[in-house]
Amino acid sequence: MTTTSSAAPDIVLRPGTSASSADRRREALAGAAFGEVFTDHMVTARWTATDGWHDAALEPFAPLELSPAAVGLHYGQSVFEGFKAYHRTPERAAIFRPSAHARRFADSARRMALPEVPVDLFVGAAEALVRQDKDWIPDGDDRSLYLRPVLFASEAHLALRPARACLFVLLAFPTGNFFDAGDRAVTVAVADEYVRAAPGGTGAAKCGGNYASTYLAQETAARKGADQVVWLDAVERRWVEELGGMNLFFVYGTGDQTTLTTPPLTGTILPGVTRDTLLTLAGGLGLQVTEAPITVSRWREECAAGRITEVFACGTAARITSVGRVLSADGPWTVGDGRPGPVAGRLSAALAAVHRGEAADSYGWCHLVNHEA
Repeated sequence: MTTTSSAAPDIVLRPGTSASSADRRREALAGAAFGEVFTDHMVTARWTATDGWHDAALEPFAPLELSPAAVGLHYGQSVFEGFKAYHRTPERAAIFRPSAHARRFADSARRMALPEVPVDLFVGAAEALVRQDKDWIPDGDDRSLYLRPVLFASEAHLALRPARACLFVLLAFPTGNFFDAGDRAVTVAVADEYVRAAPGGTGAAKCGGNYASTYLAQETAARKGADQVVWLDAVERRWVEELGGMNLFFVYGTGDQTTLTTPPLTGTILPGVTRDTLLTLAGGLGLQVTEAPITVSRWREECAAGRITEVFACGTAARITSVGRVLSADGPWTVGDGRPGPVAGRLSAALAAVHRGEAADSYGWCHLVNHEA
């Protein structure tokens, strides 16, 4: 089987009856829970080892016809992404960094022995869905249309080999902030029993198994009163890696002496597109930026000494979310004054301004989509 990309097929409109209604759309736009109410349409495309990518279609959102023996159901051969489209004007929307997400999607696919979706197909699918379901894009600073592509092995066989047939699906739903934290900082718990990723594993890939395996730790953390889990490295169990499925940033100092640090990408940490965006934006705001490892004990000690003044997580769904309190086996501690800090606020405002077109898009991150093709 080859996992190299092939030419992107044209996306055709496949007519049909949608299960949607104006009432359902109003419910979603009024603030339905994250990922519960989906837009009217989806994009699908098929891949086989003999024909490559083909049969790409924009069609009504509906259940998929799938064999119970599909490889993706049994062996977890699947990957996904998450990115957003933002309201600009009644005639236009902006998709944020779709090509960067397409490249990460391809990286994840390679790691899972899946075919790479061509960038043109990935971005074209997003354009088609955003244009078709434009009425679902919410307005407002913290609201957007979340786009969820997934690629999985659809071939019906249970032999232990990569599938020779796969399905790509792109769907969407309106959303606000993942945590719905408002003006508060979240509480996090250090995972002391489980690990998320090990060297040589799939930590840098956005595959389904990386997330399902975290649920038990997340439930344990929730019972302690935490919003999310801090993952440590799998070898020494002391180096901070991620917060749930998000990247972490540590703020040292205040004013002109402020330094922003994030753990380096080692193959066990997901290379976040929002992380990459913030590293660039921070430099533009005059903040010193470094990538350096940090132990959980140092995190605690430097908070107590006042050297770490803020900590925040970032990701597509959560955008920028401050961490106010940390729970660990050695006892809890507070970050700063326990509230969202000014650096997180500045970066959040700068990011939102780019999303909404209120600041210059100096890096070409926003892919504009006119609602009329």
